[in-house]
Amino acid sequence: MAKIRVFAGQAGRSFAAGMCEHLRVPLSPSRLQRFANDCLQVQLLANCRERDVFLVQPIVAPVQENLMELLLMVDAARGASAKRITAVMPHFAYARSDKKDAPRISIGGRLVADLLTTAGVDRVLTMSLHAPQVHAFFRVPTDQLHALHELATHFSLQDLSRTTVVSPDLGNAKTATAFARMLGTPVAAGSKERLDGDAVSISTVIGDVAGRDVIVLDDEIANGSTIIAIVDLLDRAGARRIQVACTHGILSNGALDRIMASGRVDGVVCTDTVPHDDLADDDRVTVLGVAPAFAEAVRRIHSGESVSALFHHGVE
Repeated sequence: MAKIRVFAGQAGRSFAAGMCEHLRVPLSPSRLQRFANDCLQVQLLANCRERDVFLVQPIVAPVQENLMELLLMVDAARGASAKRITAVMPHFAYARSDKKDAPRISIGGRLVADLLTTAGVDRVLTMSLHAPQVHAFFRVPTDQLHALHELATHFSLQDLSRTTVVSPDLGNAKTATAFARMLGTPVAAGSKERLDGDAVSISTVIGDVAGRDVIVLDDEIANGSTIIAIVDLLDRAGARRIQVACTHGILSNGALDRIMASGRVDGVVCTDTVPHDDLADDDRVTVLGVAPAFAEAVRRIHSGESVSALFHHGVE
């Protein structure tokens, strides 16, 4: 691993440190400077020439700031003659801007993918993109990991004899089915319609949830409107116990408080793809680490091994 260099942006330092611990390589230093006119400048403080460079930065709030820092890191690595540059984005916020669903609307996911490529990214490593089509936005090799193994390991310690996995919508049903298969449980799905902005309506649940312990699985929780809607419906359908699980716990604008306000949710389980220092002492949330999975993917990319084994847990 002597030819590897791992750098981290401001939002990715803790995550990158966890990766480097498993890789047994140092986290290389970098410097972010803000000028008087509010422009940013990045300097990589380790030799990159002919190195395999991995730049770790989740695209999370403040999204524009963190994205710009990543682009500048890529430009600096390219200017320093890096042999290959991989953008490691545990969370990619612009994945939600994935289609033209209104007149004259921008498709941010595709635009940002093009920006990364133009800046000099040779490869992308990420986790659980919000929609399948986002993967195709990137014009460079892209490895998309998922956290089903980590989530399944966590829930497998419980008594699952009366458990059903529930997807809040049909779009996530395939992932929920794979997760249920890993746990050996039935699966159900909600029929969701997004009304406007963050407003959603879930009219029915397809599957038996009455008297069942339910694990609601979604790819991310932002404002929590989808989770609140499905929890309300499950409560009315007679679910016995409700837990919530997701990969990306964005939990913005008081989402966690709103989700827990009903008194029906026993807890929320998410991963550390979105940094949350404020959740460390919150017993309502369990945060699972996925840095080891990213570290193994980095090791395989660097050594030319297949990465597919890391994300083929029943999900294609």
